[in-house]
Amino acid sequence: MASAPRQLDLFGMAPTTPKPGRPDARPPSPPTPTAPAPRTAGQLEVVFDGVAVPYLLRRSRRRTIGLSVGESGLRVTAPTWVGGAEIERLLHERRDWILRHLQNWKERREHWHQHGTRWENGGRLPYLGATIEMRTSGNAPTHFAGALDQPAEGDVLWLALPADASAERIRDSVQAWLRQRAQAVLGDRLQAALARTGLSIAGWRLSSAATRWGSCSSSGRIRLNWRLVHFAPHLIDYVIIHELAHLREMNHGPGFWAQVETLMPDYRSAREALRAIDPGVLPDF
Repeated sequence: MASAPRQLDLFGMAPTTPKPGRPDARPPSPPTPTAPAPRTAGQLEVVFDGVAVPYLLRRSRRRTIGLSVGESGLRVTAPTWVGGAEIERLLHERRDWILRHLQNWKERREHWHQHGTRWENGGRLPYLGATIEMRTSGNAPTHFAGALDQPAEGDVLWLALPADASAERIRDSVQAWLRQRAQAVLGDRLQAALARTGLSIAGWRLSSAATRWGSCSSSGRIRLNWRLVHFAPHLIDYVIIHELAHLREMNHGPGFWAQVETLMPDYRSAREALRAIDPGVLPDF
């Protein structure tokens, strides 16, 4: 009797060595699927060489099958009319790409757990693409020792807290400061983008979404995730341009990306850099 496939644990991946090659390269001898995946959405798995890789299937009105790797592991978005056998076939075709990105995601998360933010005097966190330090200043007001819009590595955020402040108080003070900065920074960069593109919006606000950096409603209202304040300005600008392009194309089809390229010709490098960031490795508030 054949043994049951091993389960791939994204926090402790079963030993599998991804083969080099293009993301769309076909494996020389793809494993035979154990059974076609169902047409319905939900938590499923695909088996690569006896290793079961879980994935989340979502159905949408898109025209092609999309793959992504992030905090929730492997996610597959497929048109409603695509059958399970076709999804299974594509997963085996993209086997190398999937395993390589899962391994990279695992390594990034492990690195962050080893070197992530510690809510203490001297702790470090990302702000506008630079790593800054947190220090308590006693009775002095909270202030930033550096250029607010162009921070440098090692700049210090002085918090109006006593030296023995708890981790919770430090974390809450930092979050309040970051959200205040996000309101100012994102607002300024949004207004600059509107002036540059000649577009107009009905309004905007900060978002605390867990899985989206931004959104644009059909009524022209923009929402930007306050956590963007962790990122370098050109990544913030890409998210803003992405949402502004939705004012003209409320989809992610070819016409939409043509609009993005018109508004930001070099958007591809920023898009890839943003895709490589796992929201799960950002400071945990």
